[in-house]
Amino acid sequence: MDKQRLDKWLFFSRAVKSRTLAQKLVESGVVRVNSERTDRSDHKVGAGDVLTMTVHSRLLVWRILDPGTRRGPATEAATLYADLSPPPLPRAEAAPAHAARDPGSGRPTKKQRRDLDRLREGED
Repeated sequence: MDKQRLDKWLFFSRAVKSRTLAQKLVESGVVRVNSERTDRSDHKVGAGDVLTMTVHSRLLVWRILDPGTRRGPATEAATLYADLSPPPLPRAEAAPAHAARDPGSGRPTKKQRRDLDRLREGED
């Protein structure tokens, strides 16, 4: 049974963009192998192991099907694991980025500025 380094497998499966990022992910302690937390990027994983990790604020649960031999295209990478992840939670409606205001309130519009300028010119 072939075994693969955890950071290398995460790179091959396209969970992360580089082996360095895979190593940092594992060493941060967010990856569990068969429900046991690991912080060693050289931990050996193989077919049948279940990985639980949080990547980009999303919980991923993957069962390893094949250790892989290279970082291939995404279609090839998808054959390395079975996705057992729960569906993502629905997002709450976000508040608008800026407060809505009535037209013309706050700073004056161009038309209002022109009208003010006309009034000021007439005072002289």
